[in-house]
Amino acid sequence: MIMRSDEFPPPRQRSALEAGMKVGDETALMGEGAAATAANTVATAASVLTRHVLRDGELILLTLKPSRWFIAISSLRFTAGVTLILSALQLSRAPGVSIRYFVDAGLFAISCRVMWAIVTWMAQLYVLTDQRILRISGVFNIEIFDCPLRKVACVRLVRPLIERMLRLGTIEIDPCDHARNGCAWQTISRPKLALETIQSAMRKAKQGGFSD
Repeated sequence: MIMRSDEFPPPRQRSALEAGMKVGDETALMGEGAAATAANTVATAASVLTRHVLRDGELILLTLKPSRWFIAISSLRFTAGVTLILSALQLSRAPGVSIRYFVDAGLFAISCRVMWAIVTWMAQLYVLTDQRILRISGVFNIEIFDCPLRKVACVRLVRPLIERMLRLGTIEIDPCDHARNGCAWQTISRPKLALETIQSAMRKAKQGGFSD
């Protein structure tokens, strides 16, 4: 079971199954097809973490998922766009002409976008170990960002207005190798505490405490 983003357990060795994502109530919000896709994504991510990511003796210091606000925030722009289009149709329609079918189509499109956001949220997993920092994402194809702590150039906290209002934040990670793309831990709760945990692990790794 994934630890909530506001829980920071003491370091200990854990299996990927313990770090797996909980499907639970979120799948109840989706249709059967979307729920099945989410469940398959969760199982695949846990399998990847177990077989291909964690090393023998590697300690997991922190596991996080984005806040559930990620679902609303990532759907906000699309929802606003559809709402504006429907409003414009309503204002420009001829008297006696119904736009019911357009409204139904718009609501269906918004529902699909929200379901996609839920599946995407469930597929996101952020992991900090005593050796590396990782991000596992992707719905149909699992993508893994994996960078040794000693090869991280910098981490920084970015807080767009909407995340600041919700007391959330995004942590951006830049590797020393500029040929590699960085990644971000998006829309997490208690971002300052997470940032301090990452920076502490980086200091220990760069002092020679851990190997790559």
